[in-house]
Amino acid sequence: MTNRERAMNILHFKPVDRMPAVHFGYWPELLQEWAAEGKIPQSLADSWYDGGEADAALDRLIGWDFNWYRTAGAYNNLLPTFEHKVLQTLPDGTQRVQSPSGMIERVRPGVTSIPSEDDYLLKDREAFETLYRPKMQFDPSRINYEYFKHFNETRNPDVPIGLHLGSVLGDIRSMVSVVGMSYLLYDEDEDLFADVVDAYADMQYKCVEEILKTGAKFDFAHYWEDICFNSGPLLSPAVFDELCAKHYKKRNDLCHAYGIDIISLDCDGVTDKLLPTWFENGVNVMFPIEIGTWGDQFEAARQKYGKGMLGVGGMDKTVLRLDKAAVDRELERLTRLSALGGFIPCPDHRLMPGTKFELVQYYAEKIKEIKL
Repeated sequence: MTNRERAMNILHFKPVDRMPAVHFGYWPELLQEWAAEGKIPQSLADSWYDGGEADAALDRLIGWDFNWYRTAGAYNNLLPTFEHKVLQTLPDGTQRVQSPSGMIERVRPGVTSIPSEDDYLLKDREAFETLYRPKMQFDPSRINYEYFKHFNETRNPDVPIGLHLGSVLGDIRSMVSVVGMSYLLYDEDEDLFADVVDAYADMQYKCVEEILKTGAKFDFAHYWEDICFNSGPLLSPAVFDELCAKHYKKRNDLCHAYGIDIISLDCDGVTDKLLPTWFENGVNVMFPIEIGTWGDQFEAARQKYGKGMLGVGGMDKTVLRLDKAAVDRELERLTRLSALGGFIPCPDHRLMPGTKFELVQYYAEKIKEIKL
């Protein structure tokens, strides 16, 4: 069987010969560690990105079958973006930087981490109408029409490839920060935030529609959201449902009309309180199902929603920093979850610094031994 057939069969509860070895990429610092240790060529560490040639070469070295995060889509962010510029350098070297999304962030040169949210431009109706709404309009330049017209002939037939649907709220959170989102929701013009969500969603819907009209075929569709943290969602589930449910349904109904019935969504953190909005409006694959300090989330979701709730992820990647015994214990847990059907184990986010190359090889070999 091809890896594409394996993955799609599992998610449709059909027979497969074995479990595919699936991953979700790496922190760049880890690849530099492995290169320094002589585990991989430096060229792969320097040139890696999801779905690229270096990604495929690392798959062969390690024993992975494929990276789940292989998607194609439109340019569905702000167009044009804001100028990326340093606004201020503080005495300790920290810089206040305006990001392409209009966020003002504090970053430390040479340090890879999530920047501190310092300020934002989208503060009121005037800022939205003059600075943001014009950047949220559909334009044909957002779509590489020639690429998608030839997509079916040029895609890799061995691996599943998804249509990236963009984001309903996650990108907006990145534009205004968690604090800014809270002010806009509760202390400003009560209709403003809904108008922001609607304008951004309408543009992305048009992008998806235009791609599908080219005839390009996809195995699944995929959202990025990241709207939860270690205690739950970053806003009220009721407000989230009111603002966002209609946009998920509209976009997912469009996918269904073109024969796409597997729709996954990437959201980190504890997602259980937002699952009803996603699941009831067409999202049926949890990803990457982070373990964190709170434990497995997939089995509880399966018990609540039944076999319509599918999963890719849920593998506690931290065991890959320990030893074979820890990996074996995790494999036992994943074998039990896999027996539920409709579930493909995958490290629950990008492999981080300190991950042991030999343990990743061991895991990739052993996961293929799970029989379904």
